[in-house]
Amino acid sequence: MAKILLVEDEVNIASFIKRGLMELGHEVTVAYDGEEGWNIARSDSFDFLILDIIMPKMNGLDMCAKYRFSYGYKTPVIMLTALGTTDDIVKGLKAGADDYLVKPFSFTELEARIEALLRRASDNGVNSELRCSDLVLNSRNHKATRNNVDIDLTVKEYRLLEYFMSHQNVAISRMTLLKEVWDKNFDTNTNVVDVYVNYLRTKIDKDFKQKLIHTVVGVGYIMAE
Repeated sequence: MAKILLVEDEVNIASFIKRGLMELGHEVTVAYDGEEGWNIARSDSFDFLILDIIMPKMNGLDMCAKYRFSYGYKTPVIMLTALGTTDDIVKGLKAGADDYLVKPFSFTELEARIEALLRRASDNGVNSELRCSDLVLNSRNHKATRNNVDIDLTVKEYRLLEYFMSHQNVAISRMTLLKEVWDKNFDTNTNVVDVYVNYLRTKIDKDFKQKLIHTVVGVGYIMAE
């Protein structure tokens, strides 16, 4: 079953959806405003997002757009809306949503939409592996292996490694990594990138003769065989 993030500010609706999804065997995390939902989405990995549009602090459209910009389109997103006009629906789809449901809706309809999107994501992810030499990163289960040995990664280590493996043979600056992986405005003197690169090197390079992450003096880092 799927690990789902539900962001819905109406407590009764959130409780109703969460209960139904958990009865189907899904793991559900709930946030009650867009800002809380965005912070949770950045700190953990999910198979599916359900976002209400009208929410305090950050609306669902903005959260969806930020999520797509930072993490791409692998994770399906359904928007929940009380606004059923064509213009509202188009805004949701342009923000990066895969589907939408207009309130009020039946839970069986939501269930069917989720199943369809998860099935499509699974079909698209049959070959969803990134490889560099004998290092393999599986985007479906967020697992990394090197020479068939499992590597335990934190959420941030996974995202950093995924970015490196998606941009192999390209020199990447520290500022680019801060923007794309951390999505934060750090002081330019921060060493957080170097710290996490060292974490990755310890886990994927230290015990192997062939090193995959290389320093590019004056620029940043590059992943290459």
